[in-house]
Amino acid sequence: MFLSFFLSKRSRLFSRCLHVGKQFSCPSSEDIVFGSICVNLRHRRWKFLEQVSPSLTNALVSRVVRQFQNSPQLAWEFYNWVVEKKGFTHSLASCCVLIHVLIKSRRFDDALSLVENLMHVNRMSPLEVLDGLVDSYEFCDSSPAVFDTLVRACTHCGATEGAYAVIRKLRMEGHFVTIHAWNNFLSHLLKLNEIGRFWNMYKEMISYRYIENVNTFNLVVYAHCKECKLLEAISTFYRMLKSGIWPNVVTFNMIIDGACRMGDIELALKLVQKMGVMSGNSVSPNSVTYNSIINGFCKLGKVAFMEVIRSNMTKAGVKPNVWTYATLIDGYARRGCLEEALRLCNEMVERGLMPNTVVYNSILHWLFTEGDIGGASLVLSDMIDKHVFPDQFTYNTLIKGLCRNGYMMQAFKFHSQLLEKNVIEDTFAHNILINYLCKSNNLSGAMQLVGSMFIHGLIPDLVTYGALIDGYCKEGKVESAVQIYDKMAKVEKEPNMVIYNSILNGLCKEMPVDVARRMVDSLKSMGLPDAITYNTLINGYCGCGNIDEAFALFLEMRKGGRLVNRVTYNTLINFLCKFGCIQQAKELMKRMVLQGLLPDFITYTMLITCFAKNCSPDEVVELHDYMVLKGVIPDRQTYRTIVSPLLGKENEETRV
Repeated sequence: MFLSFFLSKRSRLFSRCLHVGKQFSCPSSEDIVFGSICVNLRHRRWKFLEQVSPSLTNALVSRVVRQFQNSPQLAWEFYNWVVEKKGFTHSLASCCVLIHVLIKSRRFDDALSLVENLMHVNRMSPLEVLDGLVDSYEFCDSSPAVFDTLVRACTHCGATEGAYAVIRKLRMEGHFVTIHAWNNFLSHLLKLNEIGRFWNMYKEMISYRYIENVNTFNLVVYAHCKECKLLEAISTFYRMLKSGIWPNVVTFNMIIDGACRMGDIELALKLVQKMGVMSGNSVSPNSVTYNSIINGFCKLGKVAFMEVIRSNMTKAGVKPNVWTYATLIDGYARRGCLEEALRLCNEMVERGLMPNTVVYNSILHWLFTEGDIGGASLVLSDMIDKHVFPDQFTYNTLIKGLCRNGYMMQAFKFHSQLLEKNVIEDTFAHNILINYLCKSNNLSGAMQLVGSMFIHGLIPDLVTYGALIDGYCKEGKVESAVQIYDKMAKVEKEPNMVIYNSILNGLCKEMPVDVARRMVDSLKSMGLPDAITYNTLINGYCGCGNIDEAFALFLEMRKGGRLVNRVTYNTLINFLCKFGCIQQAKELMKRMVLQGLLPDFITYTMLITCFAKNCSPDEVVELHDYMVLKGVIPDRQTYRTIVSPLLGKENEETRV
């Protein structure tokens, strides 16, 4: 009895153990490795982890990373340790899991670098990365911010089409694309200066009923300012207020900078004064605001006003920064006040601000413009002593400055040194030298330099071809110019109007003018001719004595609207003067005034010289008086040699 009871109890216990055994089966080898890694990773026992590293797989790495999503630093360290110590190649899946973890912990920069690494190092397309992120999206309980990061990575590395492809595919597959992703893409288009595409994408975004935020409005304001549409920018500002969104300092700075660039300093100053009122007292001017105003006055050459703004800036508690000084220095240098510019350099150093390459490049440029080679050399030495490294602009400024002042051999020697050090990144330096060689009629030397470009992996651009074509045309070698043009067409370089006009000028000088006319007609059918095109052809007609065709083209230009300019009138007036049509030349000058075009010193010199040879002294003085009263500034040499002797000492000063 007892035995049977014992046996039955034992059998029930055994069956229960079997049942429990089914619930708690033996862990797999991967589970054991996983558990071991997690325990030791928490304590950063890297030496122990090295022992289990041969067992690592992409699936296991993904599992560990996901396990430590609440400790993203450990997940990040483990991910990098696997690569650095073991030469392990992560799969797209394991990378995407870590990206989700980093995004959830708001480590956006780390996530961005990981996405960029996938595209640059692993050579994956944006859509391949997107597929990986979508596959692990729900599994990692992620957020749309991960897609924002992918779009941002695309724009960072210049993959414009990739960024838009990501946005489009997300929408097609029903995933939410945030306003931040759209803003990033729109901002990228503005940086590329693709204004037309910006507006198309903006309209597409609005059609999906997105609610614009302050950054979106700022981008729209910036786009209007880039197009010089100040009224539209201000209209957007008020639309922003109506939408219940308060502008930030960026909004104001964009409009202020736009106004300054368009020369409307008065509006810019009013915006600065009313910034507090217009923003609900939430915004005040910062260094960018004041720098924009200073830059506006700099471009207008109003140095005294720049100093007033700097004084107001200091009173408002905003410290001048490097860019403030860079703008002031450039402003003084533009006005020829190089001593004051150099004094400001010393002042900024005394205030603990180190001049950057922009400051040095500006001073170097204006010293070369003044012909002060010694001063430029001293500034360059100071730049090197202060460990401010020259950039491409510095090199180009030095080469151009040496050429401009007649030091061609030194420019070529310096250029060769730069090529040996492999620091030339673009065609600009080559183009400077090629242009000066062409102007010096050294076309063979220019062609040799073009060959050097190919050797150093630089592809000639429109500026290169334009300089060569212009050089050959001015030498009268139109056929050689056309050969260069053909080479340019073969490499799919679309010629611009500078190139077309150079060829046209060559045709006018070396071929029958009818050939040049056919070229203009061809350009006209494409809607390309500009004022220079027509002026060149008019000069061609004048050169061969075809006055009827010259004036017929002049009338055609007037019908076209804004094509007639001062050069057009001066060309025709010069032609009439040469052929003794004195009164007709004078009448054309008066018509010029009626058209709102002020004659310049060239017009003055041509007419006064012609009248002095063919008319009475009274007629010369009468013409002088008429032109001066209309606002013409006489050419000093012409006035002294021709007009002054005719006036008499009594009224000489009053007449001028």
